[in-house]
Amino acid sequence: MTLSARNSLHGTVTSIRTDGLAAEVTIELGDGQQVTSVITATSVDRLGLEEGMEAAAVIKATEVMIDA
Repeated sequence: MTLSARNSLHGTVTSIRTDGLAAEVTIELGDGQQVTSVITATSVDRLGLEEGMEAAAVIKATEVMIDA
């Protein structure tokens, strides 16, 4: 599938925590940083996500805010 999002962070799924309809998925990037996203539990099943597998966090946003 081709996506229009240009920001894609590849890594390894290190944690999947499911609570009802939602799931928190954490991906560890190659440099040790982690990205966590909340998606539906149905999406975890549909994507076949499992701890230890390679996956990508695809980021598409109309705004990115920075605070200092």
